[in-house]
Amino acid sequence: MNTNISAHADDMVEAGTRTNQQSGNKKKKTVFIDGQAGTTGLRIHQRLSGRNDLDLLVLPQDKRKDDAARKEALNSCDVAFLCLPDDAARQAVSMIESPHVIVLDASTAHRTNTTFAYGFPELSNKHRDAIATGHRIAVPGCHASGFIALIRPLILAGVLQPDLPLTCHSITGYSGGGKRMIGEYQDANRANIYCAPRQYGLGQTHKHLPEMMAQTTLTCQPAFSPVVADYYAGMEVTVPIFAKAWHIGQAQKRIRDIYAAQYHDPIVFYRENADENGFLSANVYAGKDCMEISVYGNDDIVVLCARYDNLGKGASGAAIECMNIALELDASTGLQLEVPDHFA
Repeated sequence: MNTNISAHADDMVEAGTRTNQQSGNKKKKTVFIDGQAGTTGLRIHQRLSGRNDLDLLVLPQDKRKDDAARKEALNSCDVAFLCLPDDAARQAVSMIESPHVIVLDASTAHRTNTTFAYGFPELSNKHRDAIATGHRIAVPGCHASGFIALIRPLILAGVLQPDLPLTCHSITGYSGGGKRMIGEYQDANRANIYCAPRQYGLGQTHKHLPEMMAQTTLTCQPAFSPVVADYYAGMEVTVPIFAKAWHIGQAQKRIRDIYAAQYHDPIVFYRENADENGFLSANVYAGKDCMEISVYGNDDIVVLCARYDNLGKGASGAAIECMNIALELDASTGLQLEVPDHFA
């Protein structure tokens, strides 16, 4: 094992917490997850702990909020995942002095910062190249990922105009709210309000809106209605297109053709007739790291849909995919991409 950290940092690492020890003469990359205790950090650790091409650097429990210990680890690793609140993520980036550390920030802090690559490689070759060559990568927001995947290709193809007033509905499992919300939903004595879906972001200032506009080039802010519901994981983003009112001819065929040409790999893919007997379940891809794109409605009103796991392609899966690309590995390495049984 060779993680290139100082003796001081070595003392801070718990015995047995450097996992995936090096075999042979090939040097493994060292990965540090700053904020490992959160839902995204835990999922990333789970996904990476079974890999034999990486070493995981883990600080002792009493050092995880120690700035000196964090700085040492952040500058000693090859890859740093930041699973932190926005201000803490900005602080972590400021601590990194080594030009060789690949930073993957899962917070909102840098998603519209042009010095960071936006971590959605399926959007374009330019996005993929920026991830492959850059050392600063912003992992997309969970809700934003589905909206951007649906809308960006249609604007680039000229089917939609950037100034159209769009609406977006997104339902998510409660794991997206972090440990506190998970505890509220799993509390045996919880209030009855947790038994029904709950809309939030009511003031139309949700933190994902800036990246939703930046990555789609929209000039009119969409009306965004996120909903959290009583299930653990899974996300479904829908956007209605008023094709007749907006004078978009042959809307369904044009949109389907665009998606089929753009999304056709195991991570993000277009699928026809993806419903379950007229229903669309938001948790069908729970535990997976892929995203399904589908189209419904008719030529008067077309309904666009993206389904994925809010903790998968909406968070940790996207972060690992970007790391794989930055390390010149196959993008799907270590991801869970199996198709649900009813599609097999």
